[in-house]
Amino acid sequence: MLIAVPKEIREGEKRVALVPDVINKLTRLGLDVVIESGAGLHSQASDAEFVAAGAKVESGDVLKNADVVLSVQPLTPAQMATLKKGAVTISFLSVVTAADSIDAAASAGVTAFSLELVPRISRAQSMDALTSQALCAGYRAAIVGAELSPRFFPLLMTAAGTVTPAQVLVLGAGVAGLQAIATTRRLGAVVSAYDVRPSSADEVKSMGATFIELELESLAGAGGYAREMTEERAAKQRELLTPYIAKSHVLITTAAVPGRTAPRLVTAEMVNSMAPGTVIIDLAAETGGNVEGSKPGEIVITANGVRIWGGKDVPSQLPFHASSLYSRNVVNLLTLLTVPPAEGVQAALNLNFEDEIIDGSAVTHAGSRRGGGAK
Repeated sequence: MLIAVPKEIREGEKRVALVPDVINKLTRLGLDVVIESGAGLHSQASDAEFVAAGAKVESGDVLKNADVVLSVQPLTPAQMATLKKGAVTISFLSVVTAADSIDAAASAGVTAFSLELVPRISRAQSMDALTSQALCAGYRAAIVGAELSPRFFPLLMTAAGTVTPAQVLVLGAGVAGLQAIATTRRLGAVVSAYDVRPSSADEVKSMGATFIELELESLAGAGGYAREMTEERAAKQRELLTPYIAKSHVLITTAAVPGRTAPRLVTAEMVNSMAPGTVIIDLAAETGGNVEGSKPGEIVITANGVRIWGGKDVPSQLPFHASSLYSRNVVNLLTLLTVPPAEGVQAALNLNFEDEIIDGSAVTHAGSRRGGGAK
């Protein structure tokens, strides 16, 4: 069974779906691995390292003979059309932004799995790429905030006087938010955070940050995600958060729910209440933005001197560790899909849709959409 890893072709994408360290986990399963030459260049994984790990490296098209294709970004519709019937793809495959690729996979008879749809259950934690990549994004958000801020983050006692610490506010205390809290705290900032799930208060406090409690109903939902809020509740939340936002020096927003537009947490009016030099890091800019006016991949400077950094493919800005974590998620899911070789029998795919992980993450199979990819 042939596993293929193509070069990522989306602009700015620097990750690779497999790194050399995990190749032996696949070869031990009796799988052959082919890597497109140069696929790991940005992740510090050379062709020679892949070969030494037991993979083949080829130039040009590695997709046409593949039984399984592993990638970070979804294959394009044109790439899907080149795959053989019955092939499997594993990638981030958003039912919102990659509808064309999903349709092409169904038309080609390809079984496509989306890592965005892996169920949040204990057995699937090692396959949870959303969590591993959110970890990278939260860390990056803190570093960018510190870099763009005109202030020191820590309290400093100097002969010239005392430097007061920066005030950092994090909205959203999921994996990305907690990592942003931990990193800004290590840099010495005074950090506070808010989440619509009151249950996250203990985690926030364990990081040394202050949890902001608003007199609003909990929106805790299934799978650790927040439920969608009504516009009335969103307006009340924005009103109550405005004083906290106005006094922050760095604001980091991380609220996102897979498959939906990011909730609008901060309006232009709220941004106007912030002091000149304040920095906003919007990690949800690619899915509509938590902050009004944010643009993916750009820094917007408002009329009152606030800088809004819109995140775009943020984990890819840390390609070495993001690829390392992602590749382990992918290998763990592929292992679940694979029957190891036995005497006289080669390794093969076992698409057991009675398994809730396989059933939940498959978006196409046998020529049609299914599950989370169904129209």
